[in-house]
Amino acid sequence: MIPVGYMYKVVSDKPDWLKVTQITDIFSVSSCVSEDFCDWVNYWKHNGYWFFDSPSVIHEIACEHTINLKGMTLFYYEVYEKQWDYDESWAEFVPEESFPTNVEIPKSKVSLGFDIVTYTSNASAECSPLSCNHMAEEIDTNEHCLLKTLKFAIELIEQEKFSHCEPGPYRIIEVFKCEQT
Repeated sequence: MIPVGYMYKVVSDKPDWLKVTQITDIFSVSSCVSEDFCDWVNYWKHNGYWFFDSPSVIHEIACEHTINLKGMTLFYYEVYEKQWDYDESWAEFVPEESFPTNVEIPKSKVSLGFDIVTYTSNASAECSPLSCNHMAEEIDTNEHCLLKTLKFAIELIEQEKFSHCEPGPYRIIEVFKCEQT
């Protein structure tokens, strides 16, 4: 797994339109349901994986632009080293070279599960089919709408369980909750 960075998010409770009982909230990487802390792209302080190298970078943006992070959840992410490409095979990918990438590993982190995320533009995370496409109604997830193991995520992708969802490529991202700084 490759460290890719941090994001503060406004975690949403399970929306009524997602018809599953075991899910209580949405910890997806995409911002479709649980929104990112702001519309951060235009600040151009993200790394080559389109996350942030450290929580302090996010705090800097929040301070400069009067963004209140109170009540938000700090997530840290690691990505599986290959993505499922359009030709239905695993392929290498690299961070965007024009953005420096030097992810600070958290001192303490708790794995919450794995998300599958679309990257059609190969930039920032787009959709999380488990929530965005209601796939959690067909696939066993945990209470945060995440998959329990990397192995299970790989198997689902290789079995083309997401072929009728958003276009790929797909990346598998492990979602961690870490201490807020």
